[in-house]
Amino acid sequence: MMLNLLYVFGVGLLISFLGTLPLGTLNVAAMQIANKENIKAGIHFSLGVALVEIIYLRISLKGMGWVIEHHQLFYWLGWVTVAMLLALAFFTFRAATHPHKKKNILLDNSMGRFWLGATMSALNPVQIPFWFGWSTYLLTNRILLPRTIEFNFFTAGGGIGTLMGLAVFIWGGNYIIQKLDANQKKLDIFIGCIFLLTAFIQAYKVLTQH
Repeated sequence: MMLNLLYVFGVGLLISFLGTLPLGTLNVAAMQIANKENIKAGIHFSLGVALVEIIYLRISLKGMGWVIEHHQLFYWLGWVTVAMLLALAFFTFRAATHPHKKKNILLDNSMGRFWLGATMSALNPVQIPFWFGWSTYLLTNRILLPRTIEFNFFTAGGGIGTLMGLAVFIWGGNYIIQKLDANQKKLDIFIGCIFLLTAFIQAYKVLTQH
C-alpha cells in the first residue's frame, strides 16, 4: 500500500517538475525576483505559486465535469496570460531603458512575495487544463485510483514538483547570470526578451488548442 502511494507521489512530482520547466510567466518571474531581490524572496514567491497549483490540481481531480463545462473560460484566461506576459516584457524593457525609474511594476511592489506568487498563479490557471489532461490519463489507465488518500499523495507530489521546477530557475538562473557577469541593463533586456518570446508561445498555444 505504502509503495503504491509513494509511486503515485513520485508520478505527481515528476509530471509537475517537468511541466514547470518550459518557459512561462511564473518561472521567469521567480528567476527575476531572485535576481533583483534575493533567493529568499524567490522562494516565498514559489511557495505562493505552489499553493495555488495544489488548489488547481485538486479542482482538476475532483471537478472534471466543471472543467469540461468551462472550457471557454480557459480560452479567455489564456489571453489574460498573454497580456500579463506582454506587460511583464514591457515593464522589464522600460527598466532597461530607464534605469533610474521604477522597475517592473508588476513585480516591484509592496505585496509580499508569497501573495504575489499566489496572485499571479491564480490569474494564470493553465494548470487546470494541464492537470485535467494528466488526471484523465492516469485515472483511465488506473495508475491513479479515485481514492482520497491517492489524490492526497498525488497532490503533494505535484506541489513539491512545482517547487523543484521553480528552484531550477531561482538557483540556475542566478548561477547563469553571475557567470555572464552582465550589467543590469543587459539582464533586463535578456529577461524582457524571454517574457516576450513566452507571450508569443502562449498565444500560439491558445490559438492552436481552441
